[in-house]
Order: sequence, then structure tokens, then C-alpha cells
Amino acid sequence: MVAIAIFMIVLGAIYSTWALLLRASQVGQRTAAQAQRQRIALRTLEDSLTCIQSFQASMKYYAFVVQNGDQPVLSFTARLPDVFPRNRKFVNPELGRDFSLRRLTFTLEPGSDGGKDLALRQNPVLMDMDADEQQTPLVLAHDVRKFTVECWDTQTFDWVDEWDATNSIPAMVRVNLVLGSGTDVGNTAPDRAVTRVIAIPSVTLPSVLQIGR
Repeated sequence: MVAIAIFMIVLGAIYSTWALLLRASQVGQRTAAQAQRQRIALRTLEDSLTCIQSFQASMKYYAFVVQNGDQPVLSFTARLPDVFPRNRKFVNPELGRDFSLRRLTFTLEPGSDGGKDLALRQNPVLMDMDADEQQTPLVLAHDVRKFTVECWDTQTFDWVDEWDATNSIPAMVRVNLVLGSGTDVGNTAPDRAVTRVIAIPSVTLPSVLQIGR
């Protein structure tokens, strides 16, 4: 009986240690996945924001839209590089198709796992968005707790969360992104928050330069 009791104590200690190691490994994997998803989302935002194009004579196609709150939206037009996600769908030299100038729309919307997803939709600047892009957007990150975009106001020299001058481009934007660790029961991994300030090298081309005097 004594030997059995000692064996059970040792077995319990081994099981507890194994359970702790397993839990630590799961938390580490979730944290690594968080960081990777965050890097992808921020890199996509940064690549697109630094490629913005805007023309005053065609503002219905080139408006810069920022909306925060419960349903945040960031939308603008950019000439995108070849490495941009889903570029093959819009640029295909074999078919003589080149829609590198596209309107991008980033939104935060309900996901399939109960959380919210940061989604990206694209459409050529002179064309409507197709049904496939509407229904199956590119999901940049899952379980997004917060997505806000602030613009640098050169009049007040401060950050603003509303950009009323949609016919112009802010000099800088500040992106705030908070990712959760998932909706699993017992998940104790902390949320991961990051803020990135992105300088926009483009300016809106005045209509007089676009169409002549």
C-alpha cells in the first residue's frame, strides 16, 4: 500500500509537470501566431498606404475615407506592387490585364469563430467590386479586438480620428491594432497591441495639373 501511494504521488507530479509544459507550449504557439498575423496585417497596410494615388479631378474614385467606431473602415486608392496580396487576380500579363491601380477597403467585421476579422477587399479603380471579392474578402487577421486609424492634422498639429477632408491625403496615419489570442475556453494568452505610424509620401494632384488650364 505504501509503495502504491508513493507511485501515485510520483505519477501525479509527472502529470502536473507535463500539463504545465503543454499549456506553456500552447500559449507560446498562440503568441507566435498573434505576432505573425499582426506583422502580415501591418505590412499590408503599410505597403498600400505608401502607394496611395489621388487626383482632385476624379475624387469619386480617389477619396480617402477613414471611419472609426464600432464598424471601422479605411478606404483609398493605390497603385500596388507586384508582391501585394491577391495581385495575380488583378494583374495577369498573359491575359493582357493590368489593374494595379485599385481601391482598397479595410473593414472590421464578424468572423466565423465568434470574434472579428480584419478584412481587405479590392477592386480596379474604374470598376465595381465583383461578387467573389464581396463575399470572400482577404482576411488579414482573426480575433481583432481593436482597429483604429488616426490622421495627422497639419492645421492643429495633432492626431484626429475623423478625416473630413476626403479630397486630400493626410501626411501621416497612426494605426492601432489589438489582436486577441483566440476564443478558446481556458485561453489565457494576453492580447497583443501595437501602434504603427506610417508616413504617406503622396499628395493629391491638383486638377489644374491633371487636365490643364
